[in-house]
Amino acid sequence: MREEKLKTILLYLGGVFLAVFAVSPFLWMISVSIVPSHRFLFEGGTSFTIEHYVNMFQQTEFLAFFINSLIIAVTVSVLVSLFASMAGYAISRMRFPGRIAIPLFVLAMSMFPQISIVGYLANFFGNLGLIDSKIALILPYIAWTIPIALWINMSYFAQIPIELDKAALIDGAGPTKILFRIILPIAMPGIFSSFLLVFIACFNEFLFALMLTSSPNAQTIPVGIASFSGLYGQTSWGMVMAASFVASVPLIVLTLIFQRYIVQGLTAGSVKG
Repeated sequence: MREEKLKTILLYLGGVFLAVFAVSPFLWMISVSIVPSHRFLFEGGTSFTIEHYVNMFQQTEFLAFFINSLIIAVTVSVLVSLFASMAGYAISRMRFPGRIAIPLFVLAMSMFPQISIVGYLANFFGNLGLIDSKIALILPYIAWTIPIALWINMSYFAQIPIELDKAALIDGAGPTKILFRIILPIAMPGIFSSFLLVFIACFNEFLFALMLTSSPNAQTIPVGIASFSGLYGQTSWGMVMAASFVASVPLIVLTLIFQRYIVQGLTAGSVKG
């Protein structure tokens, strides 16, 4: 009994430590955003202000950055989910030459670090006249995120009994009808989890957005926030933290609401039965 109590105490302590470790940077970000000082540490007093939030919307292009991030992330997430679900269905349910090599090749291509290819992408899109456009981010983001979506969908499709396909074939349904009428509705939690993960990755991505955009016409939130440090000759940490907080809220809300689907999608295929 004593050992069980000790185990329980250690589990609770570990949980509390992880919670504090995860939440404390977020709370610090909020505290810096609502104090008058532009520095990290309080300079005496306990006054609070929303000046940084007001200045963020009035003096910067934060709203444009937010809209750009939203448009790009949603577009990429929808396209990647569509491509990955169809590819995952074909690889996991059909038998054709190279079926095993395709996901391995896609996974191998995803292992190249972003910094190793961003220069070539900048040159390529520059020659096409697409620098500082949303398409210059959408295309690389699709290639960058499709491996994780493909593997999540493959794992989820593999859990669905193949007998459903066989029964539908006997009833006269073709592969397309089987996919859209039977398999996709069952696999929707896995597809939705890959959608959310791709959305979060695109919303937070910095390097491609920094190198392939140069104005608020296409710049995303991470790049926009980074530009705040040069607006007034010094870094307005209050405004930076205010923008970071506002940008984090949609992602936090999505994660809290749909965390069950994210965990379910990531753990698909790890347990049978």
